[in-house]
Amino acid sequence: MSSSSACFVTQEATKEILLRVTNVCGECYDDLGLGDTVHYDMQNYRFLCDCCQKKLCSMMNEECEIIYDEAEPSLFC
Repeated sequence: MSSSSACFVTQEATKEILLRVTNVCGECYDDLGLGDTVHYDMQNYRFLCDCCQKKLCSMMNEECEIIYDEAEPSLFC
């Protein structure tokens, strides 16, 4: 578990989240399904799929700031 994990709240996608908040990842726009693991990005106020959360987490420092790498500019899975 990365120290950047403190930047996210991880939970299971419920019917309420999917109907009232979002049913797509806030980064790649992939569909989120009932029971999927979703991560709330507390810095950007959005839900992310597992893949995007892991990529974003690997790019963050301890203060939840994104450190961009010019060699890999995209977060898309």
